[in-house]
Amino acid sequence: MDKKNFALGKSNFIVMAIAFAFIILGFILMGGSSSTMEAFDPSIFSFRRIVIAPNLCFVGYILMLVGILIKDKNKE
Repeated sequence: MDKKNFALGKSNFIVMAIAFAFIILGFILMGGSSSTMEAFDPSIFSFRRIVIAPNLCFVGYILMLVGILIKDKNKE
């Protein structure tokens, strides 16, 4: 199969895979135990859950957009 038929190149897929890993890692970091009616869990307001994880997901989404839009250098 000829490589010129593909819309995206190898570098696009590499950037998109890295972006996907960032997004998955962000969602994993957001996870954890929750509060119930019987007990309040203050860890739902931890720095990791409300700052680091959403920012990591945001960076992943931006990288995904960049991975789709950049032009592959090897492709003419």
